[in-house]
Amino acid sequence: MMFQLLQAAEGAAEAGKKGLGGFDPTMIIMLVALFAIMYFFMIRPQQKRQKEIQNFRNNLTVGTRVVTNGGIYGTIKDLNEGESYVTIEIAKGVTIQVDRNYVFADTNQAVQK
Repeated sequence: MMFQLLQAAEGAAEAGKKGLGGFDPTMIIMLVALFAIMYFFMIRPQQKRQKEIQNFRNNLTVGTRVVTNGGIYGTIKDLNEGESYVTIEIAKGVTIQVDRNYVFADTNQAVQK
């Protein structure tokens, strides 16, 4: 009985606070805070990582050991300037052409991480 009276009193107090058509900014503040948390913990680090990978792809040189997104390890033999692919040697005398966007990382960096 006492619990029901407390609940009724709390409900009446909230209704009085908001009134008819009152505005409660706490929901907007919570949504903004949630978005800020998501941005700093999810979106921003992903953008930073993508920028690092793009810089790596733009600065490729012949002789760099790389890993493709498919997991193939090799050494860059030709950059094919003006084209969207690079030539990678995966074994002595065996070369493949791979789209530049699928060259993932330097093998030395891949091992360190």
